[in-house]
Amino acid sequence: MDDVVFARVLHVLGVVLWIGGVAMVTWVLLPSLARMESATDAMAFFTRFRQRFAAQARMTTLLVGLSGFYMVHALNAWSRFLQWQYWWMHAMVLIWLLFSVMLFVMEPRARRQVAAVAASKQISSDAFVKIQRKHLMLLVLSLMTIAGAVAGSHGWLIAAN
Repeated sequence: MDDVVFARVLHVLGVVLWIGGVAMVTWVLLPSLARMESATDAMAFFTRFRQRFAAQARMTTLLVGLSGFYMVHALNAWSRFLQWQYWWMHAMVLIWLLFSVMLFVMEPRARRQVAAVAASKQISSDAFVKIQRKHLMLLVLSLMTIAGAVAGSHGWLIAAN
């Protein structure tokens, strides 16, 4: 059982680094970039920042996915995915899948598109507002999932009627 405890520790640390980073980008970085005088300079900074952050986010989402899968397997908790009182397990998988697709598929494509737009110098400060809205939606869904997972894993379940 010590291996499950270790997996849970890795899982929680991964979620803290991953979603904490999303919160910092959403509430601190993007609003600051939107207020910069030069949208071109802001996009150049954002591009450099995103490369480093995306690497950290990829590592933490991979850690979260592997540790989560291991815990479900080790605890033989697969049946929980058939019970709606464990809705937060479904939400965790969906959030993880969404971010994984974004980080491993969509982000590399977007990086190439941003490079093309930056080369043509057609960047507006509204770009950061749009990016922030998307990040805010993902952050709210992630925080709801975290709250549900903490409550549910500590016994606060929806009644199974």
